[in-house]
Amino acid sequence: MATATATAQEKNFNKETDEKATDHKGTDMMTPHARQHAKVVQKFGTVIPRLSLGLGAEIREQITAKLNVLLADTLTLRDLYKKSHWQVSGPTFYQLHLLFDKHYGEQAEMVDTIAERIQTLGGISVAMAADVAEMTRIPRPPKCREEVPVQISRLLEAHELIIKDTRALAGKVSELGDDGTNDMLISNILRTNELQVWFVSEHLVEMPLIFAK
Repeated sequence: MATATATAQEKNFNKETDEKATDHKGTDMMTPHARQHAKVVQKFGTVIPRLSLGLGAEIREQITAKLNVLLADTLTLRDLYKKSHWQVSGPTFYQLHLLFDKHYGEQAEMVDTIAERIQTLGGISVAMAADVAEMTRIPRPPKCREEVPVQISRLLEAHELIIKDTRALAGKVSELGDDGTNDMLISNILRTNELQVWFVSEHLVEMPLIFAK
């Protein structure tokens, strides 16, 4: 008798649960609606035509195109730092292992800053690795491990490319009246890259450790 009562209660509970999992029309409200496909809502390289930003669509399209190249280069430099973090070796391993990872984190923050600025201007940020590889101007490093001076040289060359581009782009967007992007480029991108160059380049200075020359 007790077993029959328990079974009846369980059936009632399952029925109530099933009823709660559906709306008044009998639609399933619990199962994820996966594998959906539709047309894209915005093509890459375009901007939303009308935004309350005080900047015309043509100007925003120019700026977002330039920012996407900068974003691709920053994504590449970010990953170059992680590669160096993993593969560094030798007497300065510990210091550089930590420094490279710190710079990786700072580059990751800049990636987010640039990408969100592109989206703010109504554009589409480049995101996937294959697309970034096609767009970046930073040479692809080999898969193998390289000596520390070569690793650092690669990082400094990438920094210099980004720094030059950032300065030029900051001037351009200022002429176009986009003070927000100008501020981001100078305050976040340029100054951070310059500071990282200082920290990294000092590891290529040949300085006596024990006895002065």
